[in-house]
Amino acid sequence: MIWRWLGLSKDPYQPEKDIGPYSNYRLAIRLELTQKPGVFAKLTNLIAKEGASIGAVDMISATKTKVVRDITLDTKNEEHGQRVLDQLEKLPDVKVLSASDRIFMLHLGGKIKMGSKFQISTRNTLSMAYTPGVGRVSQAIAKDPSLAYRFTSKSNSVAVVTDGSAILGLGDLGPEAALPVMEGKVMLFQQFAGIDAWPICLNTRDPEQIIQTITNIATGFGGINLEDISAPRCFEIERRLKATLDIPVMHDDQHGTAVVILAALINALKVTNRQIDQTKVVVNGLGAAGTACCQLLIASGIGQLKGCDKKGLVLDERMDVLRSTNDHLINFIHYEQPTGTLQQALKDADVFIGLSSGNILKPKDLKPMAPEAIVFALANPDPEISPEAALGKCRIYASGRSDYPNQSNNLLAFPGIFRGALDVQATTINEVMQLAAAGALADVIPVSSLSEEYIIPSVFNKLVVPAVAKAVAQAAQETGVARKPTQSREDGTS
Repeated sequence: MIWRWLGLSKDPYQPEKDIGPYSNYRLAIRLELTQKPGVFAKLTNLIAKEGASIGAVDMISATKTKVVRDITLDTKNEEHGQRVLDQLEKLPDVKVLSASDRIFMLHLGGKIKMGSKFQISTRNTLSMAYTPGVGRVSQAIAKDPSLAYRFTSKSNSVAVVTDGSAILGLGDLGPEAALPVMEGKVMLFQQFAGIDAWPICLNTRDPEQIIQTITNIATGFGGINLEDISAPRCFEIERRLKATLDIPVMHDDQHGTAVVILAALINALKVTNRQIDQTKVVVNGLGAAGTACCQLLIASGIGQLKGCDKKGLVLDERMDVLRSTNDHLINFIHYEQPTGTLQQALKDADVFIGLSSGNILKPKDLKPMAPEAIVFALANPDPEISPEAALGKCRIYASGRSDYPNQSNNLLAFPGIFRGALDVQATTINEVMQLAAAGALADVIPVSSLSEEYIIPSVFNKLVVPAVAKAVAQAAQETGVARKPTQSREDGTS
């Protein structure tokens, strides 16, 4: 399989533990079977014995002696899939004609392409779209650079920039390996928010080079989405770019995550009849996402906040101090000087938010929490505590996985946030805009529909992006960072 082609002794992407659904390892196999009774039954029995799951079965062709079928199999991982193939090849009266990994097939040639808004099919159109006609547009923009928003793609373009240092949950895999992830991200921008995004993978880890490169290319874009850049470099890169550029810059791993978590928390507090200013929260995992989550929680008016990391309780400052300073939260996190354990921090806490690693909590660890506790176990692929283990110890449970209830997914935030920012040509994405996004996302679900297993809308809910975009655009105007009103979109929408 793929990892064997790379000369590896094991699949680096697969955890040792079986994590459940097999949809990430789906094989399409074409088989030639001898045309006689019992052959297909032996085939299905072997597949079942090997622990694979049959999806679709299609007849391709048949003669008096042979039958060709396509079978789709879900397997646990690549090694499991190869084992099934090896056993199929040993089966009498069965010949494996071909086998393909459907995920890799989906990525053949990349997932995106550039398209034009109109066809250049006549000399007249060519002369207007390119030389000599385009020269008049260039001269107009040279006199008034703001016209680039009206007469180029800048008004609807976002650069998705990474250095490949923190890809998904896989770590530092490099810029080439980051490209399929960035292609996926730009697909989401386009299909969910109608934004033209462009994947840019930088072959450097030097923050200075990253900042300079993005600064140099920013002219052609209406916004910058920083993606999969490891902490703590991501903090400095985002801070300096926001100070330098006059277009929105957002590190989605930080602020997209924080917005979705706050939205889910707002609704969880409604279900449990809590007031946010009386709520005690413990955040575990103070990396990029964790610190951004803490900062947005502070801005939202949370009653008490404690932060833990690998060594224990490392953020335990009075709320009035945290709210009164303009300094970055990192100044109050003492990673090497814990004052307690995670378990001690959870005593009387109303909410646990995990952005750390899997299976670090046991059911007994939740017992000291306040009644009707809220647990957001967001580590992937394994949450900090499984829903089965948390059952009975908390009232509301959320995770980052689609096979568990209340999935918290950044896709709920970033398309709408950038859509709203681009609609008003915002110069930044500030904290007020992030708070507005969280509030709008929470409000997508009517209070009458909220329940323990429904505190956050589906990513496919058509109301999400328009609601978030409208709130973000309005907040941009109210905070003075919008260049134009929402009513002036070229397509007539707001």
